[in-house]
Amino acid sequence: MSTSSRLQEASQLYNTLEKEFASPKADFTKCATYLAKLKIALSEMNLLLPEGEITNVGELLIARNILEIGALWSVRVKDIPSFERYIAQLNTYYTDYSSLLPQSQQMYPLTGLNLLRLLSQNRIAEFHTALENIEPELLLENPYIKHPVHLEQYLMEGSYNKVWNSREQVPAPDYLFFIDILMRTIRNEIASCSEKAYTSLPLADAATLLFFNNNLHEVLTFASERGWNVIPAEKKIYFATKDDEKVEIPHDTIIRQALNYARELEQIV
Repeated sequence: MSTSSRLQEASQLYNTLEKEFASPKADFTKCATYLAKLKIALSEMNLLLPEGEITNVGELLIARNILEIGALWSVRVKDIPSFERYIAQLNTYYTDYSSLLPQSQQMYPLTGLNLLRLLSQNRIAEFHTALENIEPELLLENPYIKHPVHLEQYLMEGSYNKVWNSREQVPAPDYLFFIDILMRTIRNEIASCSEKAYTSLPLADAATLLFFNNNLHEVLTFASERGWNVIPAEKKIYFATKDDEKVEIPHDTIIRQALNYARELEQIV
């Protein structure tokens, strides 16, 4: 099949994918099938990971659009490894071919999503490396970029309430996926500290502390996952004790060692 024929076929399938993905009731299984076929086509045309000089702007545009839909599809089906692969492929288009292509409307939303992904995975060094490739003024002006930048600052400050409140200020609904992952990490950190600081907590206080917004069902589910003991009559959570894990001190051995050291010191003196 000639290159022009492959491009025409890919264009038609791309239009089908775009229409399905934009539908209010998009069938993500169909989208996955279309994306799989399109990635094969892009690979055959050297557009999945393009190298060298490619002057056909139409080919590059279609390829970039396909990869952008793929990245957004990955977020909506909660497939983080797939999202990471699409972003890696898109970076080539956003950097190496930026002089040939008009700027994509999806570039900054996807860049912001990728920054959030790195935060949610606690990959802070990579987060800062990614920031270095972004124009400084965008860090404070572009809503898609400044949102994850502010989140990272809140995390460094330990201002977890600000992280929670940021859910109400997301620049796009897709951002909630990674923020929810981040909140799960924060909840587990708070839970670990609470287990060490308290023997028990009222259910209402635990809900507030863990940002469950007084949702009793979510609190009980989380408590079960952590192995906490909930007493409904008392409306309290008792943190699991670790009596079975007490460390036994080998008194006899320590005494013998101390006596040996004492004898050796006497011989030295």
